[in-house]
Amino acid sequence: MNITLLEAENVISRAKIKANQLNVYMNIAVVDAGANLLTFARMDGAVLGAIDIAIKKAKTARLFNKETGVLGELSQPNGPLFNIEHSNGGLITFPGGIPIKNADGDIIGAIGVSGSSIENDFLVAEYAVTLLQ
Repeated sequence: MNITLLEAENVISRAKIKANQLNVYMNIAVVDAGANLLTFARMDGAVLGAIDIAIKKAKTARLFNKETGVLGELSQPNGPLFNIEHSNGGLITFPGGIPIKNADGDIIGAIGVSGSSIENDFLVAEYAVTLLQ
């Protein structure tokens, strides 16, 4: 199972809707089931430094099939996944990355959002993925 380009574009559209509601400017990445970048959007005014973070959040969420915030909790010093962010060419383990599931519950991709606070990044990503679940 894999997210289609049309589904990924719909996820991006929903993320932009939520970002506009929060009055923030986001970088939004969607990866497919193989953790390959499928589509990306940088809203006007979004910080350039968060482009890579959004992409890595999406990849991290898909590679481990977990929300990046959950991985962040597990990767703290003395945690079972301490230093995991140094694997796979660099991961991001704070909120804003969420696996995308289809109606059957299969993981078909992931979203990564970055550009505001981690709370807002998570809210935008969470709103965007509800479309397919």
